[in-house]
Order: sequence, then structure tokens, then C-alpha cells
Amino acid sequence: MDTYLRILGFVKPYWRKIVITFLFTVLYAVLSGVSVYLTIPLLDTLFQESSMKQQVTTTTVSPATGIVPGWLQNIKEDVVNAFNNFVLSGDKMEILFRISLLIIIAFFLKNVFGYLQANYMAYVEYASMKDLRDKAYEHLNKLPMSFFKKERVGNLISRFTNDVQIIQASISATFSNLIKEPLTILVFLTIALSISWKLTLWALIVAPVSTFFIILIGRKLRKQTGILQSKLADITSILQETISGVKVVKAFGMENYENEKFKDETNKYFKIALKIIRIRNSSSPITEFLGVIVGAVLLYYGGILVLKEGTLSASEFMGFLFAIFQMIPPIKELGSVNNRIQEASAAADRIFSIMDIEPGIIDRGGSIELKEFKDNIIFENVSFYYDDSNEIILNDVSFEVKRGEILALVGPSGGGKSTLVDLVPRFYDPTAGRILIDNYDIKDVKIDSLRRMMGIVTQETFLFNGTVRQNIAYGLDDYPMEKIEQVAKTANAHDFIIQMPKGYNTIVGERGVKLSGGQRQRLTIARALLKNPAIMIFDEATSSLDNESEILVQEAIERLMINRTTFVIAHRLSTIRNATKILVIDKGTIIQMGTHEELVRDDNGLYKKLYEMQFREPVSNL
Repeated sequence: MDTYLRILGFVKPYWRKIVITFLFTVLYAVLSGVSVYLTIPLLDTLFQESSMKQQVTTTTVSPATGIVPGWLQNIKEDVVNAFNNFVLSGDKMEILFRISLLIIIAFFLKNVFGYLQANYMAYVEYASMKDLRDKAYEHLNKLPMSFFKKERVGNLISRFTNDVQIIQASISATFSNLIKEPLTILVFLTIALSISWKLTLWALIVAPVSTFFIILIGRKLRKQTGILQSKLADITSILQETISGVKVVKAFGMENYENEKFKDETNKYFKIALKIIRIRNSSSPITEFLGVIVGAVLLYYGGILVLKEGTLSASEFMGFLFAIFQMIPPIKELGSVNNRIQEASAAADRIFSIMDIEPGIIDRGGSIELKEFKDNIIFENVSFYYDDSNEIILNDVSFEVKRGEILALVGPSGGGKSTLVDLVPRFYDPTAGRILIDNYDIKDVKIDSLRRMMGIVTQETFLFNGTVRQNIAYGLDDYPMEKIEQVAKTANAHDFIIQMPKGYNTIVGERGVKLSGGQRQRLTIARALLKNPAIMIFDEATSSLDNESEILVQEAIERLMINRTTFVIAHRLSTIRNATKILVIDKGTIIQMGTHEELVRDDNGLYKKLYEMQFREPVSNL
């Protein structure tokens, strides 16, 4: 129940619309009762019973005396008398006309208020779930990189789409059905009590029995819904992975393998879904069957009151049956409300499990705003390992990079180079040691201001499914076109852009699929250049390019490095000859440090071995 109360917290801001919905629901329920109650005088008229007899029977016979308080009985009699004086006066044709007109008006107003209630409730549903999605998405963007390394993309997408839809359906169940259906039941119960309290008590026997089955079914549904949503997340993940890796799938001829894997997951989902449907659908027939049993008993007992004892007229008994059977649909709806709430709680648990994760990398109290980068970046005895592993990625790393210097990182794959540069913008925090920027611990600097100082270009380029212009000026609406063209020229991208069908307004496709690797990389460089960062990070930015593209990209990178502090991870050592300082990293440790000329003189050093392996020729120490 705590989970569902938390869901309702997102509904709270819309309490005014809920109040209006409640008022419309009350009117709907009352008019539903009126429309049924009007059948009693209608039947009297059609059955040729005298209006005087109906009035006497209704006002003088008080079947509920001793059960209903006297003051309430008086109110009832006053209302009935007023109604009879207005409707049941005149000849039978006039009475028939008035009753028919009142029935039309009652049904019309009932449906108008039902329509308004549904519209206001829909607003609350969609608005509250929009807020939930927005808050969950906002929190997702605060989570550290380590979270995304562990989570499957399809699983996250499923939580933001399918799980939220299940929760949304429960909002209506709570604020519409839990208000409308009980009110409707109360109205018809009042009508039934006013006609015969004995018959009404028989009808209420079904309530506790139904409640037992409803609770039992709800518990099973919650458990199975959680399993179902997990399976749907698995399906989404496989779909996302297959689409993203379609080239690999086709290259290895693994279409059948992927098909079988997908079918296996959909079959598991299918079986669980059927199980849930069987459980959910059992609630309604069980409740209805119990209602029919009571209905049959009522027919028999009511027939005795009409035919044998004469304490009830035929029209009253028919009106009573109408009222009782009008209670069955809302009772069935209430039976499904608990099911929906349990399903929503299971779905909400999956969303709240993300929202309850505390971001490990946040601004400290009193964090400073870094306005500009003036002096240096210092690593002091920095070590790092991932939370889910005790394997040391970086071990006691110390060095300094001064403003305007180019620092190159080289070494075997898996040595910790990418992790090291990821620590600079605080994608991760060191496990031990600290990183200083202008003598401030970066943990004491506001994250936004720290990352504003940096531009990052990685081997895995990422472009959004928008225009070239939107990708270069990412997040900057109405940015001057001349500035965009200027950075595109600097990044060697302008020439190929203007040759595209719509130039800067050409859609690049999802992840830039319509462009070559070199073109995508040059656009990411233009995007970084437009930001005009003081610190640049290149993580193997040319490793996946052909020679021609590499030359163009390397030219763009060299322009981007001018007057900027730069971290470069390079797989081709020829690109870092001009670096101010080179760090050779192996197994998380700096094993060599110096310029290119200094490092190639060390015959026993790893750098020289890597260089000779790459160029297949010995390096002279001269």
C-alpha cells in the first residue's frame, strides 16, 4: 500500500480537478438512481394501478421503521409526497408524459455529468503520469555512468513506457471507480432500503464473500504483474540490441539465432500474460455468480412479499430489482479496482527502484562555480575501481597538466586510459586520492560549471536523429548560422555538409546512420568546438577511421587543440608526437612519463616497443 500512496503523491497537485470530478460523480450517481426510481411510478401507470394507492402505499407503509432513524424517514416521506404531488397528479396520460420526460432529462444529465467526469479524470491521469515520467527521467540523468554500465537499455525503456501505462490505468480506477462506483452503490442501496430493508439485507450477503475472493486474486496479480513487466523489458532489450547491432547479426548470418531467442522470450511473456488474464478475469464472474445466487433468492423471497404477504406492490418489487441489479456492475468494477491497484503497485516498484537510487556524484554543499580554467589540473595519488568489482583500474596515479599543454595517454588496451580521462569531468569519482583543478578539489566544484569547461570527442560518435545544424548546435536553439558554419569549416565538415540534399537542415538519421564514420566524427568535433571549451578530451577519436578520413579529422583535432588544455588517448602514436607530455599506462599504473623524444630513447621502455610494433622499424636513439 505504501507504493500506491507514493503514486497518489503525483496526483495530489491536481486536487482541484479531482474535487470537480467528485462533484460530477455525485451528480452522476444521484441521476442514475433517479432514472431507475422513476420506473416505479411508470410501472404503476402502465399496470393501471391508481396513483392514490401508490401514494398511500409509499407514504403510510414504512417497511424500514425501526431501522431508519425517524428524522430520515420524515425527509424521505416529504420528498416522496412532493414528487407524487408533482408527477402523479392529473390523468394517466399526463402522468405518463411527465414520467417519460423526467426519465429523458435524468438520463441526459446523467450522461453529461458522466462525460465531464471522465474528461476531468483523464486530465488528472495523463498529467500526473507526465509528471512521473518527467521526474523519473530527470532523476535518470542524474545517475552516474556506473549505473548505465549495469542496466540494459531495453529494461529502462520498458519502465518508462509500459510500466507507466499500467500505473496510469490505476489512477482512473482509484479516483473514478473508487468514488463513482461506491456512490452509485450507495444511491441504489438507499433506494433498495427505502423499498424493503429485509430484501436489501439478503442482497448484502454477497459482499464479504466477494471481498475475500477480490483480495486473494489481487495478491496473485501483483506478483505475476512484476514478472510480466520484467519479461516485457527483456523483449524490449533484445529488440533494441538487434536493431542497434543489425550489421553484426547479418554479417554472422545469425538471423535465425536472433529469431529463436526473440521467440523464446515472447513465448515466456505469452504464458505469463495468459496466466494474469485468467486470474484477472476470474474476479468478475465469481462476483457476478455470487450476485446471481443472491438475486435468485431475492426473486423468491420478494415474490412471497408480493403474492402472499401483500406488503410490497409489484411495481415496488420491480423497482427494487432494478436498483439491486444496477448495483452489480459497480460491485464488479470495484472488484477489478483492487486488481489494477496491485498491478500498478508492481509496475511502480520497478520505476521507484530507479528513482530511489541516490546519485553518487552530486554537488556538495558550498560547491564553487568555476568561471574559467586558469592554471592546471593535478592528479594526486588517484586510485579507482568499480563498485561491483575489486579489480583495481587505476593505482596511485599522480601527474600534472598545465593550462595549454597537451597530455597524451598510451598503453595496452584495458590499462585504464579511458577511465582516467572519465574522472576529469566526474563521470566517476576516484576511489582514493583527489583531482585538483586550479587548486580546487573537483568534488568541491559545481558539476555543471566543471563540465562546461570541457569538450569530449570519443571513438564511439553519437549523433541525434535531427538535422546537421541541430547536432552541431546541440541544445542551443536559434544559434547564429554563421557561427555554426565557422566551426564546421574548422572541423573540415562544411564541404561535405553543403553537398548534402538539404545542407545543414539534412536529417542525419538515428545515431547518424546516414553519414560515414569520418563525417560523424567531424560533426562531433564541430559540436565540441562550438562549445569553445578550455579543456578538450579525445578518447581514440580517429581509431576507427580510414586513412583519408583520419587525415581530415586529425587536422580538425589539431585546430581544436590550439590554446586549449588537451587530454589525448591515441592508438596511433604518430598523432601524438607533438604532445607536451606522454603518459604510458599499463595495468592502471603510470610506468613511463615524458616527451616522444625522451620515451623513444628508453630501449627497455614499453613506449619504444609499441612505437616499433606500429611502424615495423627500429627507432634510432640519435
